[in-house]
Amino acid sequence: MNSVDRIFAPSCDLADRLADVATWEHGGRLWPSGAQQTLTCCRVIDETHDVRSFEFRTEDGLPVRFEPGQFMTVSASVQGQSVERCYTISSAPTRPFLLSITVKRVPGGTVSNWLHDTMKPGSTLRAYGPSGVFTPTAAPAPKSLYLSAGSGVTPLMSMTRASIDLGLDRDIVFIHSARTPADIVFREELARLAKLSPRLRVFFVCEGIGDEANWNGPTGRLSLSLLSQWAPDYLEREVFTCGPAGYMSAVRALLREGGHDPARYHQESFDIGAGVAPEPEAAPAAPDTFTVRLSRSSKSFTMNASQTVLSAAKKAGVAIASSCSQGVCGTCKTRVLEGTVDMKHNGGIRDREVQKGLRLLCCSRPTSDLVLEL
Repeated sequence: MNSVDRIFAPSCDLADRLADVATWEHGGRLWPSGAQQTLTCCRVIDETHDVRSFEFRTEDGLPVRFEPGQFMTVSASVQGQSVERCYTISSAPTRPFLLSITVKRVPGGTVSNWLHDTMKPGSTLRAYGPSGVFTPTAAPAPKSLYLSAGSGVTPLMSMTRASIDLGLDRDIVFIHSARTPADIVFREELARLAKLSPRLRVFFVCEGIGDEANWNGPTGRLSLSLLSQWAPDYLEREVFTCGPAGYMSAVRALLREGGHDPARYHQESFDIGAGVAPEPEAAPAAPDTFTVRLSRSSKSFTMNASQTVLSAAKKAGVAIASSCSQGVCGTCKTRVLEGTVDMKHNGGIRDREVQKGLRLLCCSRPTSDLVLEL
């Protein structure tokens, strides 16, 4: 069986198929996971009045291997300042030569406004990744429930696009909440995909109708009554949720009220301040000091046990890709070659990565001298 046949073989799971999608061309050469890459903008698409999709190709034309729902961290220079932000990849890994991010213009948003104002075909962007554990391959299930609001639709769109491209015809109920019908991102595409896949059912609920006088969908917010109507078997479904912190808090409460198993609930959000409490910078019992050496650059610095490795590295002038700084995004994932750390993360790294020696430097404090693969 060749690799193309294997991608569509019924006996292969989603992760296996996606692994082959990205490698069957270019002799297996890939954008190395976690590496920095220069992306060139190919196309800019207006999705709504304040949401745009930016499509990119890699500088050297290599395909990118990622799982639907993962994100990349983009690095931009805005008014002379280097800033980094996490954006979910909205395109499907089944089309690995083109990456897209879908970005809402946020009032006062440094990077979102910069992208909307300056990014055009031919422009370049530095990016790290892909990263993240918010993927259906991490929690395979025969039936899924996708719940999103606003631009939180992007990871679920990547999952849906991948499912359609692979011909899986998965049992998915996709419910998206928007402010008005004009704010529904991917509205026409989702309707088209639902026609292609009989077991994909798509529903929209809007807070108000805006200028669309002929809107015949429900208005208000998602309720247990609406959920029960659209997905009467929601208790049996694996739930994936993405959106503003307030929306996800309301969804969790709604599902809890309805008796859904919290173990089958998965969410993604980069609204760090609202969703994750930072680990306190508690001082250790003894003022231990450790040396950290970087294997590739041969640089070294000293730090104490109360600091995270990331914060100490930055104080020492060592550039390390990072974004959330709270153990969520996974951008600062680095292999510890020698030594030990105490790591308390918030979901940004998988057990199998920890077993391979990887650690999130933003939430790791040294318990010995260290050698890092940097």
